[in-house]
Amino acid sequence: MPVCLLVGAGPGVGEAIARRFTSGGYSVGLISRDAAKLEAMAGRLSEADATVAWHAADAGDAVALEGALTALTDSLGPCDTLIYNAAVLKPATVLELETDRIEAELSVNLLGAHRAAKRVAPGMVERGRGAILFTGGGLALEPFPEWTSLALGKAALRSLSLSFYKELAPQGVHVSVIAICGIVAPGGPFDPERIAAEYWRLATVPGGIEDREVILQPTGTDPFYNDPERRHAETSRLPEHAR
Repeated sequence: MPVCLLVGAGPGVGEAIARRFTSGGYSVGLISRDAAKLEAMAGRLSEADATVAWHAADAGDAVALEGALTALTDSLGPCDTLIYNAAVLKPATVLELETDRIEAELSVNLLGAHRAAKRVAPGMVERGRGAILFTGGGLALEPFPEWTSLALGKAALRSLSLSFYKELAPQGVHVSVIAICGIVAPGGPFDPERIAAEYWRLATVPGGIEDREVILQPTGTDPFYNDPERRHAETSRLPEHAR
């Protein structure tokens, strides 16, 4: 049975991804900070006879994250698909933000992603197959000052993902960064189930270089969703995909 490890297994997109992969025959390992919520999520998924394991860890804590990845691979087997969905979502403008806070938040928004991917990539290369998927965001394409730290993390994550893609694609491992450019909500254009279906496609039938970066921005949705009051309209430009 193939194995999917999900770092950042929260409600919404995280649980929808886990549900899609378990329904597709994967064993799923869940990682996030809140043990009680992980246990509850694993219980809901297991009701459908899915094989689910979990391990609580802060993605920004190197020792804890390494321990969680090791525990889950020991329990479930080698990782076939890694999904890094962890992020710190705390607003602060570029002038309000303390530099030390950027450093701390990058441990989750960027460094944990690098650490997790490096942990599973060698086994994927050895087997000649696998997928590593990073959850990006529109802030990587057009930042806004109220979300400076997150924008920095997503921009750096985008670059990291493209570098991983270039190194690993020739060895049979697909890497994608998926920019979810809108507010996730059931029933809307950014419905978690629809987003999860895209992660499933990228893990199972990726389209090569065309899928190294996927921008989820359905027609008619607002590319300036991070600035709904248009406070920065005069100093912003539509990202290239939305022009």
